[in-house]
Amino acid sequence: MRHHIPLTAAIVSLAFAFLSCTNDGRPAEGINNPTPSISPSPANNKQDQTAANDEPVLLKGPNAIPKDTRIVVNIPAFRMDIFRDGTLLKSYKIGIGYQQFPLPTGFRKAEMIIFNPTWTQPNESWASDPGAITPAGAAGNPLGPIKIPIGGANLIHGGKVLAKIGTFASHGCVGLTNDEVKDFAKVLAEATNTDLKEDMMASFLKKRTRTQVVKLPKPVPVELRYETIVIEDGQLHVYRDVYNKNTNTEGNLRAAFDANGVSFDSLNEDLKTQAMDAVNAMSLHPKQQATPKPTIVANQNSEDKKALAVERKAEADRQKKLRTQKEIVIDLPSLSGKGYPAPRDLNTGAPPGTGTSIAIDTTPRPAAPPRTKPPTVTQRSPTPIPASPTPAATTQRSPTPPRTSPTPAPQ
Repeated sequence: MRHHIPLTAAIVSLAFAFLSCTNDGRPAEGINNPTPSISPSPANNKQDQTAANDEPVLLKGPNAIPKDTRIVVNIPAFRMDIFRDGTLLKSYKIGIGYQQFPLPTGFRKAEMIIFNPTWTQPNESWASDPGAITPAGAAGNPLGPIKIPIGGANLIHGGKVLAKIGTFASHGCVGLTNDEVKDFAKVLAEATNTDLKEDMMASFLKKRTRTQVVKLPKPVPVELRYETIVIEDGQLHVYRDVYNKNTNTEGNLRAAFDANGVSFDSLNEDLKTQAMDAVNAMSLHPKQQATPKPTIVANQNSEDKKALAVERKAEADRQKKLRTQKEIVIDLPSLSGKGYPAPRDLNTGAPPGTGTSIAIDTTPRPAAPPRTKPPTVTQRSPTPIPASPTPAATTQRSPTPPRTSPTPAPQ
């Protein structure tokens, strides 16, 4: 009995010591409901939007649709979406990191909106004056009027000219025009119930030399995805593998169909051929498709020869254009209403009233022999893809094109 009280006191002391350690940086609800000492049960097989501690997590599977408030960036699609409670609010066409300085993939968080940011040149070979600070509102500030940090040295920011939207535009950041980033900040504030009215934004932006920080009520998950095969509201979108990750494969094609509850093998032969041809055309090393040679008839007249020459030239032009396309779209009637949502109120960066900034190629394809009938696809080619240089390893990201760069940046 004489040892009972000291032993109890020791146990109580250890309990208080454990509590004070776990209280460091943990939310109150974590303290009131401590994690049990036994191993937790395995996570549910469903695509949970949050972990056991209510922390948002990276969604599983291709073409996953958020059910919470979240920013989703699909790099090869040059697209950024804002969801609120699982509803797509708005979509943006973006500029991405150069191939030498790629936009990373993974899970990030946005916690604030910064108006009139300064810019410090990083210690990188392409920087003209590492460490130099460009003041807020200065003409040479590449960040534009607003930036949203998303972790590390990566940002969502303005300052991009319209010609850079839908192509390579930065050193590892999501680039927007000034008009786009202002609109994005407004929609992000609305999605998160942030106290940021239009008159307040106007006041901040008017004082261009004064940096203002608006903190979001809680961190917003940011997903940086690299999905070159997307089933989107009844269409198959196959994007160019812009960072040479070898993602356009039959395996990934089948996985996208499986994720949307449809077996690829259930498609008719024509659609399967179209899909496989699109994946091949947008792949890292496309296989040369054999083009049937036109039948040469003896004693062709001049009109037949001219028609044959026109057909050959049209096919050569189509193949050349195919090599520079960024996207092939195929209609899938069986998946109507399924898949990732189509862009909502897409902001392309073009000034209001000027139309879209994305060039759509609607040139009809030449006729082909019946056994190799070309697929009926919508071909989009907004900006030619330059030759792909080997990406250089880098740990620093910066948002502007280099003034001096050892490796020429794609335009």
